[in-house]
Amino acid sequence: MNINQTKRSIFGLLFAFMFISLYACGKSSEDGATDDREPTVEGEFLAGGAVVDISGSVPSGFVLHDKLHARVLVLDDRETRLAFVVADLRVVPREVFDEAKRLIAKDGAIDPANIMMSATHTHSTTRRETRIGQLTPLGYSKTYSWNYGEPLDGHQMYIASQIAMGLRQAIANLEPAKIGFGSVDVPQWVFNRRWLMKEPVVNPYGGFDKVLFNPGTTNRDKVQPVGPVDPEVAFIAVQSVDGRPISVLANYSTHYVGGVPEGHISADYFPVFGEKLGALLKAQNQSKPFVGILSNGTSGDVNTINFAGGQPSFDAYKKIDKVADDLAKAVYQAYKNVSFQDKMHLSAIQSELSLDVRRADQSLLEHVNSVLSRPSNAPMRHPRERTQANYVMQLEKEWPDEIAILLQVFRIGDIAVSAIPFEVFAETGLELKSKSPFRHCFTVSFGNGWYGYLPTPEQHQLGGWETWMGGSNKVEENASNKIVERVLEMQHSLKN
Repeated sequence: MNINQTKRSIFGLLFAFMFISLYACGKSSEDGATDDREPTVEGEFLAGGAVVDISGSVPSGFVLHDKLHARVLVLDDRETRLAFVVADLRVVPREVFDEAKRLIAKDGAIDPANIMMSATHTHSTTRRETRIGQLTPLGYSKTYSWNYGEPLDGHQMYIASQIAMGLRQAIANLEPAKIGFGSVDVPQWVFNRRWLMKEPVVNPYGGFDKVLFNPGTTNRDKVQPVGPVDPEVAFIAVQSVDGRPISVLANYSTHYVGGVPEGHISADYFPVFGEKLGALLKAQNQSKPFVGILSNGTSGDVNTINFAGGQPSFDAYKKIDKVADDLAKAVYQAYKNVSFQDKMHLSAIQSELSLDVRRADQSLLEHVNSVLSRPSNAPMRHPRERTQANYVMQLEKEWPDEIAILLQVFRIGDIAVSAIPFEVFAETGLELKSKSPFRHCFTVSFGNGWYGYLPTPEQHQLGGWETWMGGSNKVEENASNKIVERVLEMQHSLKN
């Protein structure tokens, strides 16, 4: 073979090698096996965080006091990748979260089943993201329609696409990391808001309740709270291998803080906690921003108001600042004692659970029809009588007889994090903690959707706002027991 032939052979081999390499790369991308946005990093455990704006355009009549965001934390043990997304919204229906998961699934960078999404439940947002009611200053609506599976509107698509973008950014920010768990009690901002009354109180359904929620501090007829509280702030912390704070994902079981002027849009105390914690950790001017995340725990019957009295009053936003400050300082002190590890096993499981939708019995239907047949200016036995009657009829006419909810559990070493798409009561969260096979356990409410409050069967017997059929409660009275049973089964499955 002469020199020219040899050169042609070498160039031919090089060309063939380049062609095969390019084809393999293209094929891998088409199959979703790799993500060209993802950096090449070394290390057995990886973590990355991101924050994206989800405020969107401000509707007429509203003031954007502080921007709304979705905060993301991604964990990777080199075999399994998990992601947490916590959005500054009151509630988010399942189809919006599902759309965000569908969008990120196109990248092939993370299994959608390994993404846990939730809302913070700030009450100071509009209801555009839910598409289930009118825009109102404090986030309430006059309708709770069944809409799962319906096409999303423009604003909902915006929320989903921004969440997907946040996930992409967090994945791009993955770096070698260490992880640890911490816990501290902050009891001064958790009070059960459901109080037993001396005498039964009128409800909107023609009957009486033994319990009144938010009874006020001067009400002399209240006896005592009818449920426990959970004062724990549980948190997962990740830092770079050289000790730079990457993110803290915390969980606290109080409803929200409030004290926001009417017409203001605010994320409430959730992001303020993250900002204050970042300042305490001296993480404000990092090359990759510190991501402080606070998820809503089992707070369905708990808020920050001490109805026994003795709590000071606060000007607008001052209580938000105070609660966030107390939590941040407590977590900061606990953070100092966290034992960080550069290895941590990750796994995830999710399950669909079918629940019956509540149906009105004949007596309730007769009462509802009677209320709705009266003139709109007719005297009412209860101020919410007509509103609740509409809720009942809406549940009867629009909701299916059975719904499937998504339950999810993440395992992070000896930590179990569960997601439940309801406003879960504190006693349910405490039950899961006491029965969990894991050393540490906490529950994220409003996880992967929202279907109203989740009272226990015993709380249903006492009545009160959270048990009212229609607007507040939509599923069978035994739902909490079924959910606890299934979540514990899932936890045991991951533990074994």
